[in-house]
Amino acid sequence: MVQRLKWTVISVLASLTVSVALPAGQPERTPKPRKALLANGVELHYVERGKGVAVVFIHGTLGDYSVWGGHLAPFAEAYRAIAYSRRYNYPNTNKLQANHSAVVEAEDLASFITKLGLGKVHVVGHSYGGYTALFLALKHPELVRTLTLAEPPIVFAGERVEDAKQRLVKRARAAFAKGDAEDAVRTMVNSSREGAYDKMPEPFRKLMVRNTSELEALVTSDNMYPALDREAIRKITAPTLLLSGEKSARSHKLIDDELERLLPEKGRQRVVIRGADHGMWFQEPQACRKAVFDFLGRK
Repeated sequence: MVQRLKWTVISVLASLTVSVALPAGQPERTPKPRKALLANGVELHYVERGKGVAVVFIHGTLGDYSVWGGHLAPFAEAYRAIAYSRRYNYPNTNKLQANHSAVVEAEDLASFITKLGLGKVHVVGHSYGGYTALFLALKHPELVRTLTLAEPPIVFAGERVEDAKQRLVKRARAAFAKGDAEDAVRTMVNSSREGAYDKMPEPFRKLMVRNTSELEALVTSDNMYPALDREAIRKITAPTLLLSGEKSARSHKLIDDELERLLPEKGRQRVVIRGADHGMWFQEPQACRKAVFDFLGRK
């Protein structure tokens, strides 16, 4: 379990070379963003298409609403498809606050759903966005119609975060302290493979750099990975779809195995996306959409 935690951050960040490819190639698919002002003063930008029951998409680390650009139109044929940028992601300009985490983001999302009057929604979360989705389901079950989780890098209660992971976060924190946000991103990405960041195409690097406020909020937080209680997960009532990449790192597979074991059998499904890793939504978009459409069609 400790070894799994070591590679959670590394594998999530390493997948960004894939997860940002779609919006960089197809920016015209993303509608003009709107802005929602929440009761706590936080502003969240979002895009939407379609009508009907809402499907809310939550991006992963160093992404923003634009990474869902190629998925909105297909979902808009049957749903009100909404993708938003989490608190510290482009183009939001919210002031950094201490102890940021998926718990804070879940409260933002609950306020966002309420602000837009969406009622109970289908929630689709990728990576850290899936972490946020889980806390939304735990703390605000009245707002969640279904959950789709694409490899959330969660930490279960009682697990210890390994020293290697702490050192990596400390290095990124030091880069932010020096005012070098790009070096913080480089540090995290290169932890998977030396030189990986500088070999990325420029559009990919630009997307990550414009979202460094999120990374700063997380690595300077004392609660970057809030613990999820296993007993609480057993009590989730929303039907849940787990999307797992066939080629994903072992760390992600172990987490998905545990979630599959914990979630109530009734309403729980798991689909392995063939030929994909953690960037499944952008490597195999049609397979991911089909899995979700099939899942939602039964609800």
